[in-house]
This record gives sequence, structure tokens and C-alpha cells, in this order.
Amino acid sequence: MKTCASLAAGLAIAALSLSGCGPSATGDAAPSTSSGPSTTAPTTPLTASAPATSSETTTPPATSAPATTPASTTPSLTTATPSTTPTATATPSTTPTATAAPATPSPTTTKTPVTLMAAGASGDRVRELQSRLKQLEWYDGDVTGTYGETTTASVRGFQDKRGLPETGQVDQLTWDRLGAQTRKPTDDEMHNRLTPGPALLKLGGAGDVVKELQARLTQIGWWSGAITDTYGPQTVAAVKSFQDRRGLPVTGEVDQRTIDRLRAMTRTPTNDEINNVQPQPPMTTTTAGLDSRCLTGHVICISKATRSLTWVVDGQPQRRMDVRFGSENNPTREGDFPVYRMDRDWTSTLYGSKMPYSMFFSGGEAVHYSSDFAERGYAGASHGCVNVRDLGGIAWLFDQVKMGDRVVVY
Repeated sequence: MKTCASLAAGLAIAALSLSGCGPSATGDAAPSTSSGPSTTAPTTPLTASAPATSSETTTPPATSAPATTPASTTPSLTTATPSTTPTATATPSTTPTATAAPATPSPTTTKTPVTLMAAGASGDRVRELQSRLKQLEWYDGDVTGTYGETTTASVRGFQDKRGLPETGQVDQLTWDRLGAQTRKPTDDEMHNRLTPGPALLKLGGAGDVVKELQARLTQIGWWSGAITDTYGPQTVAAVKSFQDRRGLPVTGEVDQRTIDRLRAMTRTPTNDEINNVQPQPPMTTTTAGLDSRCLTGHVICISKATRSLTWVVDGQPQRRMDVRFGSENNPTREGDFPVYRMDRDWTSTLYGSKMPYSMFFSGGEAVHYSSDFAERGYAGASHGCVNVRDLGGIAWLFDQVKMGDRVVVY
């Protein structure tokens, strides 16, 4: 009977062990009775809880549940079953966390503009550059396709007037600015090919149009003697000289290009000029048309409207002379300025051109004699200076003006 009872008890304990009261086969951790950190119980093999069957014994199985096992053997559905697999818990690292250091400002670097063209370059791109500069009166002479000293000086002058770095080399900014102010040159322009147009006036012509032609040629020194109404050999020779000097097809006949160039360099002749009436000396005693700022002190009074310069002393005009100014792209500054520098024999540092009797009044702008103005008249323009074509007049004026005298441009 004892043997039977012992066997029954062992079977009951084994059944209890398989019913889920103890650790399950999945290795879930047993609930801890301590309030401290939970520990994970080792997984118990299912065969460990079965009693030995080889002999009768009263020794309890080695896997009997401890006395402190909770009364309830069924875990609540709302309580998480402990896992036998350790839960990954963030362990404080013994290695200090790398803290991003404040960014050190990188030194600001200015990119050097990429040079597109410079001295020594050649080819069609240079021809286009020279042709575009020629449109703005920054390049004179034949288009060569060679980037030499003349082209370098022309580029530097263009850059200076537009506030660009004065390198004499063409970078993208310089090229873009030049392109925005000019048109694409024709192939003929890039290769100095000029084809004459239909003749508007030629040998044998007569009438008032011939008188006007001769009077305009007189203004720029290409015609001497009395004005006639006949287009004869003398007129042919004068027109040829004018065309040759301006790089036009030399035919001795007046086509549209010739008359346009001549008109750009001259003014409309007066009736007296056409009819050989000698003009009276210009009146210098009237202040009509002068800016009020010119009526006090010693003033070089310059009017853009009348293209004239008047030397005024204490409100009294002393002498007048013709002047020309910068082009639309290189305008002469307007305002009231003091003469701050004078040089009788100045040569431009930018263009190498002579600027006799220079009287500087605003930066690089000065009143000075211009041989180009004397030769080409109003066909050209300055780079901002006030050009005078009367050599005797400007020489006289230079001797009158003192440092600090005023220049009024309006």
C-alpha cells in the first residue's frame, strides 16, 4: 500500500509540474518575490521534473516547487509573462558620448573668375570681341582677331567704366555685360568687309543736297573753298578721302553708309554756311541759357543741350567753344565740381591717348583737347571726358583756370 501510495504521489507531482505552475518549456522566467531587480531562471528540461521509475523511493523529486511559490498557479492575462530571454536594457556607456564641437567657420574664399580670353589669344572669338567693342567706341581700327595691347587696353577701359575688375582680360561677367550692350556682329564686320550701297550722290549731281554735302565736309576739314551746287572732281576727291579715313568703301560716291557717318559727325549747316556768308564772331556777353550755378565765381560752364563750354567770370561769359561728351554707355557726370588737377601734357593711362590741357574735375573725367574730336566731330564720343576741338581755345582756357575753380556740367 505504501508503494502504491508513493507511486500515486509521484505521478500527481509530475502532473502538477506539466500543468504550467512551474517554468514552462519555453523558458519564461519565474516571477520573483524580491522587490529588487528580477533574475532569469534557467530553462528546466521537461525530463527533470519526472520521478525516477527504476525503484521505489520516498525522496521528493529534485524539481519540487519551493514553498514560496504564489498560491495562484495561473498567470493573469493582464500581467506580462516574464521572458527567459534577457530584455535589452540600455546600459550607461563608459565611453563618453561624442559631442559635436561647434563648427569652425570656414574662411571665405573668393573664386577667381575664369578667364575666357586674354592677351595672346586669337581667332573668331577675338574678332567678335573687337567688333562688339567697336560698336561702343572702345576699339578703333581694323578687326584683327589677335588679342594684343590695343584689345587689352580697350577691355580694361570697358571694365573700368562699368565698375568691373580692371584686368584687361575677358571673364564671363565682362563678356555678359558686353553682350548685353551690343548686337551680334556680322561676318563682314568681323572681317572688315564693306560693300558699297547704291549711290545717292555722285559725279554730275547738282542742287542744294550737294551744297549741304560740301558744307558738312567743310565742318570737319575735308572741303575748302566756296560752297557750290555741283558734284565735280573736287567733291569726288573730298568724299574719297573721307571714306578712306573712316574705313568705308572708297568710291567717291555717297551711299547711305557714307551720308550716315557724315551726318553723325556734323551738324545741320546754317543757311549762311550753305550760301558762303561768313559767320559773325559768337556773342560772349550774354548769359542766356547758362545754368544759374555758373553765374558766381570762376566757372567752366558746360551745357549738354547746346554741346558748348563757356568760361564765365563773376557772371560774365568770356569765351565759348564746342564740346562733346561720353556716349550713352559712358555718360559724362553732371554736377558742380572743383578742378582738382591740371596737366598740360597728360597722356591717358588707360588708352595711351594724348589729353593735352587736361583739367580734371571728377575722378578720371577731365576737360581736355581731343584730336579725335577735331578730326571726326560728333561721330565719335569720349569715355566720359569733356572733349574740346578748338586747340587755341583750350590752350587759352588752361591759362585762365586755377586749381579750385569750378566745373558745372548740366
